[in-house]
Amino acid sequence: MKKNTESTFRVGYTQYLDEKGRLSEPFKYLSAAGVSNELLVEFYRWMLFTRTFDCKAIALQRTGRLGTYASCLGQEAVGAAIGKAMRAEDVFIQAYRETAAVLIRGVTPEEILMYWGGDERGMDFKGPREDMPCTIPIASQCCHAVGISYAIKLRKEPRVAVVVCGDGATSKGDFYESVNAAGVWQLPLVFIINNNQWAISLPRDEQSSCETLAQKAIAGGVSCEQIDGNDVIACYIKIKAAIDRAREGQGPHLIETISYRLSDHTTADDASRYRDEDDVGEAWQKEPITRLRNLLMDELIIDNATIARLEKECSDEIDAAVARYLAIPPASPTTMFEYLYETLPDLYLDQLEQVRNAVSQEGET
Repeated sequence: MKKNTESTFRVGYTQYLDEKGRLSEPFKYLSAAGVSNELLVEFYRWMLFTRTFDCKAIALQRTGRLGTYASCLGQEAVGAAIGKAMRAEDVFIQAYRETAAVLIRGVTPEEILMYWGGDERGMDFKGPREDMPCTIPIASQCCHAVGISYAIKLRKEPRVAVVVCGDGATSKGDFYESVNAAGVWQLPLVFIINNNQWAISLPRDEQSSCETLAQKAIAGGVSCEQIDGNDVIACYIKIKAAIDRAREGQGPHLIETISYRLSDHTTADDASRYRDEDDVGEAWQKEPITRLRNLLMDELIIDNATIARLEKECSDEIDAAVARYLAIPPASPTTMFEYLYETLPDLYLDQLEQVRNAVSQEGET
C-alpha cells in the first residue's frame, strides 16, 4: 500500500518559435534535437499541403461533392509534428482534425475525401493498415488507444500508440478512465490534447476550471506538459521525446498543445454566432504556417521562388487527387449492412433484400 504523502506538481510549457517566427534557441540546439533545415522545409511543405487540401475539401463540400467536413485550419503544426515523430510501425489513433499526420503516414488525399464523402472505404487505408479511422464520438478513441498499447506491451513489441483528442474530450469519462489505466499499466502510449479552445461552441474556460488541461493526467500518475501548438518545432521535439521514452518502456505521457480552431467546427457550423471576431483576428496573428515561413525566409533557407514552387506542387497534387476521388464509382447501398452483425437478424435481411431489389431495378432503367 502506498503511503500518504504530500506532493507538488508542475506543468511545464515549451515554445521555441514565437509568433513572429523568431527562435528562442540557436540553430545548434535544434540540430542536436534532430531538427535540420531540410526537416523545417519538409514541415512547411506538409503544412502547406494540408491547408491547400483543407481549402479544396471545403470547396467540394460547398458545391455538393463532399459531405460535412471538419477543417484543421490553424492546427496543421500539431499534425505535421505527429506524422514526422512517429515510426511507420507505431499505431496512430486519430480524432478528426489530424489531416497532416495521416497524410504523412501514407493515407492518400482521395481516401480522406472518400470518407468525408460518405464512403467508408476511405478509412480502409492502403498505407498504414493498423492506424485507426476517424473517431467522431468524443474521447472514445482514448479507450481504443489503451487496448492497442496494452496489446503492444503484452507482445513486448518496440512500438508506441499515439492518440489525439480535443479539449472537450478531456471532460469525458472515457478520457479519465484511459489516463488512469495507462498510468496503472505503464503503457507505451502518448496522449495528445489538441486544445483549439473550442468544444464546438463551448469555450475552453467554460469546459474546465483546471489551470491547464494537461494536469488532468497527474491524477492518473501520468507525466504531462504543455507546448505551443502553433510552433511545429516544439511540437516535434516534445512529441518525439515522449514517443522515444514510451518505446524504451518508460510509460505514458500526456502533451497539451495550445492552438486555435480558425475555422468553423465543421461545414455544418457557423462559428460567427458564438466567437468574437477580434479573438479570431488575434489568433490569425499566431497561426503556424506564417510563423514557420517567416523563420525560413529570415534565415535564407527558402526564398519567394521556392515558396511559389511549393504552392504550385501542392495545388497540382491535390487537384489530381480530387480528380481521382470524383472518378471513384460509389459504393453499393447494400454496404450499409455489412458490419452491423456477424449474422443479420431477419428484420435486416428483409431490408437488405429490399435494397438489393431497388438497386437492381435502378440498374435496369
